[in-house]
Amino acid sequence: MRIVTAMSGGVDSAVAASRMVEAGHEVIGVHLALATSPATLRTSARGCCTAEDSGDARRVADRLGIPFYVWDASADFRRDVVDDFVAEYAAGRTPNPCLRCNERIKFATLLDKALALGFDGVATGHYAQISVPGDAMNTTGRRELHRAVDPAKDQSYVLGVLDEEQLARSFFPLGDSTKARIRVEAAARGFGVAAKPDSHDICFIADGDTRGFLARHLGERPGKIVDETGVEVGDHEGAYGFTVGQRRGLALRRPAEDGRPRYVTGVDIAANQVIVGPEEMLGIDVITGESARWCGPPPVGELRCGVQLRAHGQEIPATASVDADGQVTIRLARRTRGVATGQAAVLYDGTRVVGSTTITATARG
Repeated sequence: MRIVTAMSGGVDSAVAASRMVEAGHEVIGVHLALATSPATLRTSARGCCTAEDSGDARRVADRLGIPFYVWDASADFRRDVVDDFVAEYAAGRTPNPCLRCNERIKFATLLDKALALGFDGVATGHYAQISVPGDAMNTTGRRELHRAVDPAKDQSYVLGVLDEEQLARSFFPLGDSTKARIRVEAAARGFGVAAKPDSHDICFIADGDTRGFLARHLGERPGKIVDETGVEVGDHEGAYGFTVGQRRGLALRRPAEDGRPRYVTGVDIAANQVIVGPEEMLGIDVITGESARWCGPPPVGELRCGVQLRAHGQEIPATASVDADGQVTIRLARRTRGVATGQAAVLYDGTRVVGSTTITATARG
């Protein structure tokens, strides 16, 4: 098959490309230019997609003897990921930009362009597995998305936005490996990126200062921090800079009477208020979601499943149902804390990813 391999300049995508070549596919490497003015050099392990990364990817492609191209996706990335990220925070929600990037850039912009150019699919360095009918783990008789074998590196959560048609054209050649094995393999192939640090945090906020990034885009909007009774206990420079479950950075001028720590329990953008309370107020066990993305047919009736609420969070036993309007209701088997609107809830049936939904509300059942 003719395959486009997304090459970020890191060790994972380098080995993914080499494995696709060894499997006998006709491969080209593509580096997505996501920033209009990328940094010339990486200054830390944060971020990705810099000019330095493009050079690292090109050197790997040259070593593999495959064509290499840089595709400019900066306008799409700015509109669909960065601007969406800012808008979600401005509305008091907590988005996951990696899911949005996978949904709208890597498996929309990139995949659509690859197919338009006559390629058969896209391969990436994500740690996840694709199961085809006939595999031992396959339960539905169609192409399925499963967790990677290495739970520490599993990235199926951020791929839960892929639909059945996208999965049919996607390849994840690292899903059967550990990160340690990938680095050994890269070194054996002579790749200079074998020991390159992993990227962390949000790629377009290279310094890791999310609140500062939002302040630059949204401006300062001073307001009050109040407790669960409405009493003012502090000030803030922008409610958009807080998320449910947060404790650090509150700088409350009035401590709780019992001396216990307080956490953000809500963000009221309309009133420009941040609400804080004791830890027990964070616990919820009912989630409502919309904009569901299914990795196959949507569930019918009540589905017993596992739910993951963060990229590296624990799976929680639950039941889920979908109503006629596509709204998803998830009932958790145990209360969990720090769940914010805007986050993704990804549903699992064993290791299989069923789909995902964007959280719009939480409650106690």
